[in-house]
Amino acid sequence: MNPKYYIFTILLIIESGSSTVFAQRNPVLTYHFKKHVICRNGAVVSAHPLASIAGLQMLKQGGNAVDAAIATQLALAVVYPGAGNIGGGGFMVARLANGSNITIDFREKAPAAAYRNMYLDSNQNVIPGKSENGHLAAGVPGSVAGIFSYYKYAKLPFSKLIGPAINLADKGFAITAAEASDLNDHQEDFKKYNSRLPVFVKNSGWKAGDILIQKDLAKTLRRIRDQGVRGFYEGETARLIVEEMHRGKGLISYGDLKNYSAKERVPMLFTFKKDYSIITMPLPSSGGILLPQMMRMVEDRNLNQFGFETTESVHLMAEVERLAYADRAEYLGDVDFFKVPVKTLISYPYLKERMKNFNKDSAGKSDIIKAGVIHESEETTHFDTYDKEGNCVSITTTLNDGYGCRTVVAGAGFLLNNEMDDFSAKPGVPNMYGAIGGDANAIAPGKRMLSSMTPAIVLYRSKPFLVLGTPGGTTITTSVFQTLMDIMEFGMSVSEAVNKPKFHHQWLPDILYVEKDFPKPVIEQLEKMGYQVQEREAIGRTEVIRISLSGVVEAVADWRGDDDAECY
Repeated sequence: MNPKYYIFTILLIIESGSSTVFAQRNPVLTYHFKKHVICRNGAVVSAHPLASIAGLQMLKQGGNAVDAAIATQLALAVVYPGAGNIGGGGFMVARLANGSNITIDFREKAPAAAYRNMYLDSNQNVIPGKSENGHLAAGVPGSVAGIFSYYKYAKLPFSKLIGPAINLADKGFAITAAEASDLNDHQEDFKKYNSRLPVFVKNSGWKAGDILIQKDLAKTLRRIRDQGVRGFYEGETARLIVEEMHRGKGLISYGDLKNYSAKERVPMLFTFKKDYSIITMPLPSSGGILLPQMMRMVEDRNLNQFGFETTESVHLMAEVERLAYADRAEYLGDVDFFKVPVKTLISYPYLKERMKNFNKDSAGKSDIIKAGVIHESEETTHFDTYDKEGNCVSITTTLNDGYGCRTVVAGAGFLLNNEMDDFSAKPGVPNMYGAIGGDANAIAPGKRMLSSMTPAIVLYRSKPFLVLGTPGGTTITTSVFQTLMDIMEFGMSVSEAVNKPKFHHQWLPDILYVEKDFPKPVIEQLEKMGYQVQEREAIGRTEVIRISLSGVVEAVADWRGDDDAECY
């Protein structure tokens, strides 16, 4: 593992027994990163140690996995501004101790003033960057509504859950080397796409150990603490959002904010072989279709006999990824606006027909392989929590690209998303992740854009076994798929499944992406089979909690970032 992620030691001031957990009189200056922990009572794994610790404190003070998830999510909005947020959205998947499966959609929506061709020029060509940068790229945020939609499953007072986030924003914390580098890389964008310079701008440049203080964000969080969901979607915060939209010619209105609501959806629940049941997010998460498609296409192929990252196993898995993503482009979108043939897409007869495209000796060709025929009447963050009662929560949230549209709501202190780019601006034209879409994912007022986020929970013989997910744009579902196969088929440890190199194919572009430490002999064999293989930077940042039948809890945080696992 890379030693640069082990540079801090912990220094927190916590008032034992106080109603204010994580009470902070001074900035949090130092902390350390745990990548692998084992315990029995509960665990939290997230993209930042301070967020994981905030969640763990809730478990230690009698809260459940939902309490821990809310505290973690709110803290990430402060300490991980590139993707943690209250200005974006996401999905929550939970398995409660009483046996209930819960999925909540708090994905962003297109503003009421949005329209199908809003990012096209007079010649009907996509205007580069218009759906990615600045005010017009922002969808109506859903994160705060999402938090309050699952707060009903929590146990602790909301003021306690949001306390760590408020303190971290108000008093500040020391940023890591990775955070300093990210902030420095975006300085020009912060200056270009903001009507007033945000706290992320520092003319002398950021360095590891610098203190990031976010007073405006602390005020916004206090309004949420005191006024609940209305503290964000109405009143002062709503005024600041709308005024920001007016200054930058964005579309989000008072009505868009007041009318936004999170939606509890029917979970996507499917089986794999005999003993495993997988719970994940349904549409508008494309993962709710692609994950069962890919797992069912390999279910009878004796994948475990091929071995981990052999030419045979990578070839098979890459080809089912290709087939699934071809269907994604054609059929998937918001089911509240477009009829999607969900049952057919994940059915065994349909998937058996799709696998007729598979040739064990050569790579498929995406210009030939299209979506199946149906006859019918990357910046994100993920975190997992688990408690001793058996509650599991898996949540992925996003601003879409790193730091979203790069626009901070002046006076409110939070970044807005650029999720409008996840719509299909024009059929056949790729978005920033290279994903192709069509009519199913076209822009429409109030519509939720298609997402790749795939929070998941696996049951083994009806008991919680795995809680997992990852960020990574279109690589999310393939990373979850590979992690599950690594553990369930190849018998790998959780640490190996998280940290070993990953690969990705998404139909178009017709490229097999691999991480830089991917085995060279396998790459050479795949190229001989006709694959165009391209090395790239890290794929995702997978977080996993594993629960054994004897009750041992193991949490693993990805080496690819500042991710951290905590438990007790």
